[in-house]
Amino acid sequence: MKLPPSDWTERRGLAALIAALDGQTRFVGGAVRDSLLGVAVKDVDIATPLLPDDVVKRLEAAAIKVIPSGIDHGTVTAILPDGPVEITTLRRDVSTDGRRATVAFSDDWREDAARRDFTINALFADPQTMEIFDYFGGLDDLKQRRIRFIGSAAERIAEDHLRIMRYFRFLARFGQDELETEAFQACVDAAPKLRQLSRERIADELLKLLATDDPRLAIGKMLEGKIFDHIVAETDDKAAPILNRLVTREQAHSIAPSAVRRLVALLPKDSETQGTIAKSLKLSKKMQRAIVERSAGHGATNIRALAYRTSVETARDIALLFADDDALPEMLGYLENWQPPVFPLTGGDLIKRGLKPGPVVTRKLATIEQAWIDHDFPDENWVTEFADGLDFSGRT
Repeated sequence: MKLPPSDWTERRGLAALIAALDGQTRFVGGAVRDSLLGVAVKDVDIATPLLPDDVVKRLEAAAIKVIPSGIDHGTVTAILPDGPVEITTLRRDVSTDGRRATVAFSDDWREDAARRDFTINALFADPQTMEIFDYFGGLDDLKQRRIRFIGSAAERIAEDHLRIMRYFRFLARFGQDELETEAFQACVDAAPKLRQLSRERIADELLKLLATDDPRLAIGKMLEGKIFDHIVAETDDKAAPILNRLVTREQAHSIAPSAVRRLVALLPKDSETQGTIAKSLKLSKKMQRAIVERSAGHGATNIRALAYRTSVETARDIALLFADDDALPEMLGYLENWQPPVFPLTGGDLIKRGLKPGPVVTRKLATIEQAWIDHDFPDENWVTEFADGLDFSGRT
């Protein structure tokens, strides 16, 4: 079988790179997998039996900029006009502890494939002939949309505990409705080991999973297997149906997936608890605020007022998460193509009307602004007339 024609194989500089390595290369992993699925290829990875230092010398001799991005583990990055390409020397594992591996370089393609996680990620393709090399039945698994570990699922997970998270992410991206019993049970059995990994690595995989088109099956199985017990402090008692409703609404209204929105769906609907969990996952400050903000908006009914105080994106997420079915279409309609206006009055305007400078200016301005919001943001004339109708005499 051969790799189908794809735009990514014609990227500028790629042919020169392959020539510089004397053809001792194969495309590997996601680029091969995604091409076969008809999915747009983002990252291009190349495997080679050449040692890293030799790769660097050859590329530099061909005037190709190269960065020793992970040279101790056999990986260098070539900087090409159409984007970076990673080149990794074939490897075999010497030892692993579930968090990191000690590797030795190899010249055996099958040996390198055997150390990868899933059969669909262990596919190689010759850049010149496009012939595909499949050592573990990955082509058939790809056809069947089956996510299968190479060899023993328990052994592959013991080598790298993060593969539990990767399994469910790939299940969400490429799987169907059936899980391999062995793979699922191995993930459940090893789930306590997730506590040994950095929260940053866990969070990165979780957010990638939640950002897939439809993570409901994968998340549902993780909840069923109590895998989340080892990821976050707690989840919502009704996390599965809440996520199901959210994804259904997203799809019905053609709204793109959001990892943050979906994470809020999974967690207890208490902003303080959500903030604690977001912090424990070492999420960015911006993401922590976004999660708390969405949870705090539970129960809001004036959706434009909410958008004005936060953002249109935040208000839309809150509506998708919490609005009643009957109210949701109208709420989303209020936000469509709407941008929060700028309040057209300042404290200086009130002082000109006779209000003495001081805290009262701030209070009066807030009163007028709230009235403006309550009347659905009328124009500047309305605000001016409203302010002119107030009695500022003697106020301090």
